[in-house]
Amino acid sequence: MPAAGDAAPVAPPADAPRDAPAPASASVAPLRTPLTARAAAELLGTAALVAVVVGSGIQATRLTDDVALQLLANSVATVFGLGVLIALFGPVSGAHFNPAVSLAEWWTTRREGGGGVTGRELAAYVPAQVVGAIAGAVLADAMFGEPLVKWSTHDRSAGNLLLGEVVATAGLVLLIFGLARTDRLRFAPVAVASYIGAAYWFTSSTSFANPAVTVGRAFTDTFAGIAPASVPGFVGVQLVGAAVGLVLVAVVFARPRA
Repeated sequence: MPAAGDAAPVAPPADAPRDAPAPASASVAPLRTPLTARAAAELLGTAALVAVVVGSGIQATRLTDDVALQLLANSVATVFGLGVLIALFGPVSGAHFNPAVSLAEWWTTRREGGGGVTGRELAAYVPAQVVGAIAGAVLADAMFGEPLVKWSTHDRSAGNLLLGEVVATAGLVLLIFGLARTDRLRFAPVAVASYIGAAYWFTSSTSFANPAVTVGRAFTDTFAGIAPASVPGFVGVQLVGAAVGLVLVAVVFARPRA
């Protein structure tokens, strides 16, 4: 789960297309930024995000046995952590930190044109996000003296949880691309973080909404973990949710006819 603080977003370049957004920030990554730097930003940002999610979960379980308070602490830390990361890395890579969002932008760019994510960039972003997510989980475990890698035993394969992930991911994509189509990406850092914080509570799955984060969280047998056997189902429905989100964007934010 993603993902944003009150930092003022950087304005997009004047020639930036409106319909191929840099999903989690209010700016499209400058063309002059090397792809290696953008991939590094995605790796570091995703690693930090997972470290926040996993680390705050561990801390919460050590401070209280109340599951509601544990989830509250976890969600609040995630909201603020994601906001800082979007503000920091948005101007570099767009602060996707999420293969579902990167794929959605690539698909939108492929169909409609513009300056969004290309196939080459997608091939760099997704592995960076996955590696970063795994590294973030290992880092969080190390900080709290947990085994560096211990497969989670938290089963999340129930059908209602999978439905929750479809809803969470569809809503995230609808939010991001809806803001882009209405020229309100300046609100994305606060809006994305607020949505993720809310979705922790209104979805049955606590809103992973992110294939890379899902993979990373399988590496920790702590509060935020997910059993490896549950990962394929979660990732599959997250991709379905991203597709549903794009359909909703096309319906709700249809372009005016000439």
